[in-house]
Amino acid sequence: MNTLIKFSLVFMLVFVSCGTSKTVIQSKKVMKGNWELNSVTHDQAGTYTIKLLQDASEACFEGSTWRFIPNNNSGLYTINDNSCVTGDRNFIFTIQEINKESGLYDFLLKPTSKLGKADKDQTRGYRFSLTHLDVGVMQWQQTVNVEGTPVTISLNFNKVE
Repeated sequence: MNTLIKFSLVFMLVFVSCGTSKTVIQSKKVMKGNWELNSVTHDQAGTYTIKLLQDASEACFEGSTWRFIPNNNSGLYTINDNSCVTGDRNFIFTIQEINKESGLYDFLLKPTSKLGKADKDQTRGYRFSLTHLDVGVMQWQQTVNVEGTPVTISLNFNKVE
């Protein structure tokens, strides 16, 4: 009996420690819904040609609409700029808490087919830092290498009601 109690306690400890944190669950609730990518900014002055998500230029992404469905970690974004290849793109995403004290998160986005299957051409996802999230504003950041110089790009979203 004593062994059974010890085993049960260890099992419960492992089970609880593997669950999603309350903070991540709350973040998903805030993220749920429709967003507009208002702007893409850089921490370095200059003119850059950066292709986001191996899909389109940052100019094409400005004004795009995004929908997050956290109960199944899926979503889609729509490129609306008529000078670009327009239309819906599906993805899955995960949020991982990196540091509870600082509130830093990793955000991983992976393009998929409409049915939620990983694209054949796409073997990996794209990792961003989720640097700000509240009920009306969200910001992702990613450091990319542009001609040998690290440049931090920021994707700035506003919630669409």
